[in-house]
Amino acid sequence: MPCFVAVLALLSPRLAIFVMFLFTDVLSDSMGNWWMPLIGFFILPWTTLAWAFMWWVNDGRVEGLGFFVVILAFLIDLASWFGGHRARSERYA
Repeated sequence: MPCFVAVLALLSPRLAIFVMFLFTDVLSDSMGNWWMPLIGFFILPWTTLAWAFMWWVNDGRVEGLGFFVVILAFLIDLASWFGGHRARSERYA
């Protein structure tokens, strides 16, 4: 299952989150509630995936290298938000 989710994440992080939500309990266990994965689905999908994966790999903790991976995913999410805005403003300017 983890390899399948990794391939889905390369195609679309939101699709991978949806599949993880349907077939595993990793999202709800790693976030502790239902609304954090929902917000992550719409706003920060790469960060949500990275947090859930690092939580799963480190047996219920995110520490050390896991924080680096989560921060890197957060930067990728920010780049997609601001890069998309920049591309749209250049296209219509």
